[in-house]
Amino acid sequence: MAVGILEVLLVNAKGLRNTDFLGKTDPYVIIKYKSQERQSSVARGQGSNPKWDEKVRFKVEYPGQGGDYKVTLRIMDHDNFSADDFLGEAEIYVKDLLALGVENGTAELKPLKYRVVGENATYFGEIQVGVTFTLKADDNNQEEYGGWRESNF
Repeated sequence: MAVGILEVLLVNAKGLRNTDFLGKTDPYVIIKYKSQERQSSVARGQGSNPKWDEKVRFKVEYPGQGGDYKVTLRIMDHDNFSADDFLGEAEIYVKDLLALGVENGTAELKPLKYRVVGENATYFGEIQVGVTFTLKADDNNQEEYGGWRESNF
């Protein structure tokens, strides 16, 4: 089993729906890979076309438990006095990226636009995201022909 770092570059979004009656939407993204979850900063006052330019990282095992190799991007609207509103969701399947990264040491999906859809699969804009996987060197293996731990001194 290979271990590495999956880095998600959250660039921007366009055409998101405005759920605020007064003012502009304050979007943020909950980024999820398997059981790991990260949250972007809130793009305050940026409305339907927010920009983040943020990176988040996940520790990844490939092949790992379960076969669900996807990054889920859940876009929310931050509200101060009520529950945050769901704006839409996008998914990026990364199984092929992970396999290529294990083979070559690294693999990258340049920033691309992905469809943001609502709960009923209605189109609600797009989000631009890049993904990189880098194989992590195994730090736990000592050299088999002897190291300082095996010396006679």
